Amino acid sequence: MKANQFGPDNPSATYVTHKYPEKTIDTGEATINYAVAGEADKPALLLIPGQTESWWGFEAAMDLLHEHFQAFAVDLRGQGRSSRTPGRYTVDNFGNDLVRFIARAIGRPVLVSGLSSGGVISAWLSAYAMPGTIRGAHYEDPPLFSSQVNPACGPSIRQSIGPIFSLMSKYLGDQWSVGDWAGMLEAAKTELPEWLSRAIVPMMFSGDGQVPQRMKEYDPEWGRAFWEGSVSASCDHARMLASVKCPVLYTHHFRLVDENDGHLLGAASDVQAKRVCELVAQAGQPIEYKSFPQTPHSMHGEDPKLFAQLVIEFEAKLKSLAR
Repeated sequence: MKANQFGPDNPSATYVTHKYPEKTIDTGEATINYAVAGEADKPALLLIPGQTESWWGFEAAMDLLHEHFQAFAVDLRGQGRSSRTPGRYTVDNFGNDLVRFIARAIGRPVLVSGLSSGGVISAWLSAYAMPGTIRGAHYEDPPLFSSQVNPACGPSIRQSIGPIFSLMSKYLGDQWSVGDWAGMLEAAKTELPEWLSRAIVPMMFSGDGQVPQRMKEYDPEWGRAFWEGSVSASCDHARMLASVKCPVLYTHHFRLVDENDGHLLGAASDVQAKRVCELVAQAGQPIEYKSFPQTPHSMHGEDPKLFAQLVIEFEAKLKSLAR
C-alpha cells in the first residue's frame, strides 16, 4: 500500500475519533456520515462543511449551538467518512444527497448553514429543495459565481483558488490514487502563480510536511471537478439564485481583487456578492448581507462564538417572519 493513500478503503490510516458520536445513513447512491448535537425538541439545523473539511470542523460551533438547536453536521460525499463516488461530484448530487438526508435523518423543516462550497450547496437547497423543507439558509462566505469556470460576473475559479485544486488533483490523484504529498508541496513553489503560492498555500497545508487530518479525509477528485467545471455544469449559479424560496443570511468574509490582473484572494468579490443579493431579492426573498472583511474564510472555525451568535439571531428572525 502506498504511504499516502487515504479514504474509506484505508480507515486505520485515515480517521480519528471525535467528541460527538458519528452515524451513517444510506441515501441510495451514497452513505452519508454525520454527527448530532442537541435535542429533538429544538429547531433543526443542518451544518454543511466546505471543501477539504469534514463535519468535525463544526465541533466548536456545535458546543455553542446545541442548547438552541438540534444540529446535524454532515460529511458530503467525497469527504470525511462518507462514500467516494468517482465521476459523480456535482452540486446537484451534493444537494440531492442532503434533500434525502433531511427527509430520512431529520424529518422536519430545517435551517441550513454551509461554508464555502457548502455555502453553494446551502444556496442550492434554498432554491431546489422540496417546498417547505428549508426554513432559512445561511451562506457562509460561499464562492458563488467565483467557483464557476465561466461565471455571470466577476472572477472565475481560474482566477482564484482553482490552480490549487488542479495541483492537488495532479499530485494526489482521484481517491488518493497518486498520493505524492511531498511532490505536491515542492511543485507548489513553481507550478502555482506566485501570489497564490505565497498567500494560500501556508494556510491550506501544514508547514511540517505531514498530511493534515482534513486532507486525509478529502477525495482530490473534488478539486478536479471544480477546476474542470464539471461540478457546476448542470447548475448555473445565476439561475439557482433567481429560484431561492426562503429567507437568506449571507456572510461575506475577507476578499481582495488585484486591480491589475483581476485575481481574487477570497471566496467572492464585492461585485459577485452584490449580484447574489440582487438575484435573491428579485426572487422575492429577504436577504440579510453582512460584511466581515477581516474575518477568515471559515467563521465557524476561527470565531465560533460570532458564528453561533449570527445563526441564533437568524433563527429568531425566521420565527418572527413566520408569525
